Formats: sequence, C-alpha cells, structure tokens
Amino acid sequence: MSDEFFLDTDDLQRRMDGAMGALKTEFASLRTGRASASMLEPITVEAYGQRTPINQVGTVNVPEPRMLTVNVWDKSMVNAVEKAIRESGLGINPQLNGTIIMLPIPELNEERRRELTRVAAQYAESARVSIRNIRRDGMDQVKKAKVDGISEDDQKFWESEVQDLTDKSIKAVDAALEAKQAEIMQV
Repeated sequence: MSDEFFLDTDDLQRRMDGAMGALKTEFASLRTGRASASMLEPITVEAYGQRTPINQVGTVNVPEPRMLTVNVWDKSMVNAVEKAIRESGLGINPQLNGTIIMLPIPELNEERRRELTRVAAQYAESARVSIRNIRRDGMDQVKKAKVDGISEDDQKFWESEVQDLTDKSIKAVDAALEAKQAEIMQV
C-alpha cells in the first residue's frame, strides 16, 4: 500500500455507529407493552416559557413492569405534564395522584403489535440508508484517490475495507430490528 493515501476508516465506523445509536434511540421510544422510562423521552412540556423534556420537570420511575410514574417537582407543572402525555400519541391515559402522575401501560392488541413492527422496520431502513450514504462517501474518497494516483491494488483494498464496515453495520441493524420485532410481538 502506498503511504500517500490513507482512508480514515475510524471516522466511517464512528459515523456508522452513530446511525446505529440513532436507531436504538428510535427503537426505545416504541411502546412494547412493557414500561420503560425512555418511552417519555420524546415528549416535551411547555415549562417556564420554553419546551422542556419531561425528565427535566420531574422524576420518571418504573415501579412495576406495566406502570410508569412521573413525580413532578413543581406543583404548578402537573397539569401541563399530564396534558403533554395525553397529547403525545402514546395511547396512555395519565392518572393524577397529587404531584405524581401514574401511567398504566395497557396491553397491546395484535393489530397494534403488527403496526409497531412496521414502524420498527421503517426506522431500520432509515438507518440502512444512512449507512449506505456513509459507504458512498468512503467509496468517493477512494475514487478521488485513484484519480490522484493510488495503485489499483490499494484502491481494491480500501474499497473492500469500506464494504466490510458497511456489511458489519447493516448486519447489526438487521439483528437489532429482529430483536425489536420479537420483543414487540411477545405477548
């Protein structure tokens, strides 16, 4: 290999890992019938003149597998938090108990489970597209280096390195999707 060209595969790997991390965050927000504090992460509340994540106006706990609680710190914010949860589209009906908002997680029916598996598949496809875009960037760098004069052997080596990174990342996305779909369909 020539000393003139070096592809930063660590950067490509870091970017692909970022796509995987984003996928895991999106998967965490999908409701599976089991309570998880991460379900409330995307919800924001109008607090003190700005949109604020729920975990910054109260403590989110999971006291039992099918129950979430939000202990709101400021009594004046309880109704705003309850309204934000009710309007979030999670399908959860909040119950007030002083400054504590209880969120019982209802059972998912078969139709809703299938719908959630389709949403998970869409999230996974978005991650695959991101990874393929990163692969294209890496391949473009190799092609540019070919024009600048690296040998054909070096070009093939770097192209195979980029393809290996891509294959591993796509395989990780597929495994994560399979695990999430199994979790969703579990009764």
